[in-house]
Order: sequence, then C-alpha cells, then structure tokens
Amino acid sequence: MIWKTFLFLLLCFVSIAGISFPIVENPVHWYQYPMIKGLEENAKIIFFHVPTAWLTVVAFFMSTVYSIQYLRKKNLDDDAKSYTAAQLGIIFCILATVTGAIWAKFAWGSYWSWDPRQTSIFALLLIYGAWFALRSSIESEEKRASLSSVYSIIAFLTVPFFIFIMPRIMLGLHPGAESIEDGKVVQSASPVVDFKMNGNMLLIFFLSLIAFTILYFWMWRVGYKSLIYRDKILKQSSRG
Repeated sequence: MIWKTFLFLLLCFVSIAGISFPIVENPVHWYQYPMIKGLEENAKIIFFHVPTAWLTVVAFFMSTVYSIQYLRKKNLDDDAKSYTAAQLGIIFCILATVTGAIWAKFAWGSYWSWDPRQTSIFALLLIYGAWFALRSSIESEEKRASLSSVYSIIAFLTVPFFIFIMPRIMLGLHPGAESIEDGKVVQSASPVVDFKMNGNMLLIFFLSLIAFTILYFWMWRVGYKSLIYRDKILKQSSRG
C-alpha cells in the first residue's frame, strides 16, 4: 500500500511540475525550465510523450518474451502475461500518438503531417491491431496462444525498425530527424536526445519515466492476474 501512495504522489508531482513550471530564457529558480531551441513552450510534452513511447517498446518487448516462454513451456499463464503486455502496449502506443499529434499541432500547425515518426507509430498500431484481430478469431485456447505467440515474435521484429531506424534514415520534421534547409540535408537539433536541459528539467523528466514505468508494471501485474483468475473461474463453472 505504501508504494501505491508513493506512486500516486509521484505521478501528481510530475504532472503538476511538467505542466505548471514555467519555461524562461534564463532560469534562476529551481522550478523554472530553460528555453530549448526548436521546442520552446512545447518542450513540456516530453514529460508525457517520451514515457508513453518508451513504455510502448517495453510492453511489446515483454509481450514477445512471454510469447517465447509460452512456446517453450506451453503454459497458458505466459500467454495471459503476453496478452496483457500487448494490451498495455497498444494503450501507450495510442497515448504516444495522441501526445505527439498535440505537439505537432503547435509545432507544425497540423495534428498529422505523415512525419516518419508519426508514420512508424501508426504502422505499429496496425500491426498489433491485426494481432488482436487474430486472437479474437480463434476459439481454441491452445491454438490461439500458439499462433498469437508466433505472430507476436514476428511483429516485434518490426519495432526496432519503426521506432529507432526508420525515423533516423528518412527526412522528417521531428526534432533529431534530418530535414532540408536551403536545399541541403541537415541534422536538426534534438534537445531530448542530446539532453540540452538543465538539472531541474532532467530531474522531472527522469522522475516521469520512473513513475510511468512503475505504473505500467502495476497495471500489467493486475491485468494478467485478473485474466488468470477469470479463466480459472470459467473452467470451474463449466465443470460444475
């Protein structure tokens, strides 16, 4: 119970600090963030956008790990863990897409510009959306678990490409992507990757990553246990 209280307070703190702390040209107080070139006031989105994108990768990776576990041991509990992780992966993927679209509206004037990062995360939504469609179309538990485990492993092979490779090899508007200036391809500044933030901003950023990560693992634990308990209750009721 203590850690849940800690998580709640931590989430409240990073949410308030991430939204309300001002961005100024020359920070002099602990609660002020520096003006980052290319992001300005929009820089606050990193406290929410980056953690959701990070957890998207973590969730899909965990789904793949437990898919491999299922294929090795044929334990349906591993399938439940994989399924729960993929569910959370989709949720955080949608949140990353939405927060990225909000930032894009203020930075580029449009919610959607088919930037490589926007396109890549949309592709992941389609790939894993098809995974859920596959699961829902199969009634047999063992067959559903086996086929979805194989699909999950194959699907995750696309995650590093869409998240880390594709946005870096294509021209784009996103900070850190290549863009064209005066007819030349240049590397735009990436404040997040280069950590051009002061100590206070870095602290809130990492606290946000920690808070969202703890929240994810708590949601994942509750989710897969509820699935396991539900299946056991359904089996017992069918026998009775």
